[in-house]
Amino acid sequence: MTRLHASHWASISESSFVGGMRLLFWVCRVFGRWPFRVVLYPVLAWYVLTKPAARRASMTYLERVRVFAPVPTGWYGVLRHFGSFAEAILDKMLLWGGLFDTASVGHVGMAPMRRLLDEGRGAVLVCSHLGNADLCRVLSNDVPGLKLTVLVHTRHAQAFNNMLASLDARSQTNLLQVTEMNPATAMMLAERVGRGEFVVIAGDRVPVSPDPRVATAPFMGKQAAFPVGPYVLASILQCPLYTMFSTRVGGGYEVHFELLRESVRLPRKGRDDAVAAIAADYAARLQHHCIRSPLEWFNFYDFWHLPHLDKHDAP
Repeated sequence: MTRLHASHWASISESSFVGGMRLLFWVCRVFGRWPFRVVLYPVLAWYVLTKPAARRASMTYLERVRVFAPVPTGWYGVLRHFGSFAEAILDKMLLWGGLFDTASVGHVGMAPMRRLLDEGRGAVLVCSHLGNADLCRVLSNDVPGLKLTVLVHTRHAQAFNNMLASLDARSQTNLLQVTEMNPATAMMLAERVGRGEFVVIAGDRVPVSPDPRVATAPFMGKQAAFPVGPYVLASILQCPLYTMFSTRVGGGYEVHFELLRESVRLPRKGRDDAVAAIAADYAARLQHHCIRSPLEWFNFYDFWHLPHLDKHDAP
C-alpha cells in the first residue's frame, strides 16, 4: 500500500481542533460571539504550540501573501490566521444549526447562474478552501430547482463531519466521496449535469493519489501544484465552468460566482498546455480573492510542495 506523502493535506487529522470547537460553539450559543473570541485564543495557543507542521504552513503562507496585502506575521499572525479559521468553523456550525443570519450574505455574479437554472443547464463550480463554501450548500436548500453534487475527500475529517451531522443531517447530503475519478463516476456526473444539476469540486487541493495529475501555476509569487480534475471533468461533461468564492466582508459574507470558461475543449495536441492555462486562470482568481481576504485561506499544509518532483523507492 502506498503511503501519502507527509505533507499531503489528506494525512492531517482535524479531530483535536474539532474537540475545542465543540466547547467554543457552546460558549457562543450561551454567551455570544465576543465571549467566544475571549475563550478562543487560549485554545488556539495550545493548538498552534502542538501542531508545528500547521504552524509552519501558516507562517509560509502569511509571508507570501504579505507581498500583496498587509497581514501580521510571526506567531501573532499565525494566531490571527487560525482565529479566522475558527470563526469560519463556528459559522459553519451556526449555519447547519439554523442560527446563522443568511440575510447578511451578499451575492455577486448570480444572474448567469439563475439563467442556467432557468434553461435547465448544469455546470461545474470550482470552489476553494477560502472562506466558507458551506454557505452555498445551505442556501441552495432555499433555491427551487438548484441541486448540487459536492465532490469531497473528507475521511480525514470524520470528527468534523459527525459534529455537523449532529446539528443537521442535511450537512452530509449531496456529498460524493471521491478519491479518484473513474469512468463510472464520470458517467453518473454527466447524467446529473444533463439534468441541470451543478457539480462542485475544489480546485486548490491535489488529488489523493500516489501520482496525482496536476498543473503548476504561479500563486503568491511561486509555482504551486493545482489539480487538473475540475477542468478535465468540465471537458467531459461539456458544460460551463465557474468559480465560486465565499469570503467574509464586514459582518457578513459575499459569495462570488465567476465564469472561468463557457465550455472546455482539450485538444489532443497541446492538451497539457490547455489544462495548464485554465489552472493558471483559476490560480489568478484564487490569488485575487485571497488578497481581498488574506486570513481566510485555510490550507494548513505545505501547499507549495510539488508532488511530481517526489522520488519513490519502489514503483
